[in-house]
Amino acid sequence: MEINKIIQGDCLEILKGMPDKSIDLILTDPPYGIGIANNPFRQKFEKEDWDSSTPSKEYFDEIFRVSKEQIIWGGNYFDLPPSQCFYVWDKVQPQDFSSSMCEMAWVSRQSPAKLFRRRVVEIQKWHPTTKPTDLMQWCLTFFPDAQTILDPFAGSGTTCVAAKMEGRNYIGIEISSRYCEIARERLKSVTQKLL
Repeated sequence: MEINKIIQGDCLEILKGMPDKSIDLILTDPPYGIGIANNPFRQKFEKEDWDSSTPSKEYFDEIFRVSKEQIIWGGNYFDLPPSQCFYVWDKVQPQDFSSSMCEMAWVSRQSPAKLFRRRVVEIQKWHPTTKPTDLMQWCLTFFPDAQTILDPFAGSGTTCVAAKMEGRNYIGIEISSRYCEIARERLKSVTQKLL
């Protein structure tokens, strides 16, 4: 598998071709199955059907097979093993805000839960569910030995951008050709951290 690339395709088929435990860390944000693309807050984005259901058990089986450790955003939406550790993104929104005030990531490590604060209204979005780049960089700080990072649901490439900024190798898999191009363009402008 080539590293430092965005690969267009169905991640399930690509994961099936990867060797066991060949990836140090999967850091990803799969579809939650809540129809977010049709949310009124996302009106600047095209309405698409990519978030009408969650990935099947087969996707998660492959994620666990190919990677040593995992951080899975939206972990509360999926049937994942019990974990002591969740990462929480506090979006710093008022209590009467009509959308989620925070998001949670399931983490494969048995360690204390962690909290990251960043106002959601301050982040630039290339995709309806773009995470802040500094959130993904923050996630990587807890995995300093993970040198190859894979995001099988890469979207606009934020995980890969964060990995490159932190001097890590990355692989992004995205089914949409449009988002692959956005991710590739974003990565071109990133200067890799010197170690």
